[in-house]
Amino acid sequence: MRSEGSAGPTPAPKGAVNTTPTPTSAPRGKKVNAVQLLRGDPKVDAYVKKTLYKPCAADAYPVEVTYASLTGNSSPDIIVNVMTCADSVGIGSYVYRKRSGAQGGYDEVYSNEEPSVYAGINKGELEVSRQTYAASDKVCCPSGEDVISYRWKNGRFTQHTSSHTDYNKATPDGTASEG
Repeated sequence: MRSEGSAGPTPAPKGAVNTTPTPTSAPRGKKVNAVQLLRGDPKVDAYVKKTLYKPCAADAYPVEVTYASLTGNSSPDIIVNVMTCADSVGIGSYVYRKRSGAQGGYDEVYSNEEPSVYAGINKGELEVSRQTYAASDKVCCPSGEDVISYRWKNGRFTQHTSSHTDYNKATPDGTASEG
């Protein structure tokens, strides 16, 4: 499920994607508990929430969090990627924007819950990659990748560019892999 659009009243809760925040996008103040943010978001799919029911190991949940300026807000936006514990396949990517005013909290302004999804920031834009699989592909060996970049415009993310890459299926000995 992909949801693009304007910020709603939601309560807080691999390709070449650069997830390293720039110095200007470092979080100001306290970091956000991404697991709590996702658990409290009624828009997040039940399967994703089930993945966050318990940590993968010790207190390590399968989430990656990036703080970056994507929406022009005075506070950094939060990009959250959720993966499976077993094989680190992306199962959900979300962007949250800090609410202004006394009410506080965050609004979900982007979500993508299509398997093998991963969101990051590239040149100040939201960049979402998703590996693509043919019917005979194993989880380890996708056939390609789609990459879409989004810009924040008029209170919502709009698609800016997209590309698709077909991966080379040849093995080092020159034969095609069985996929």
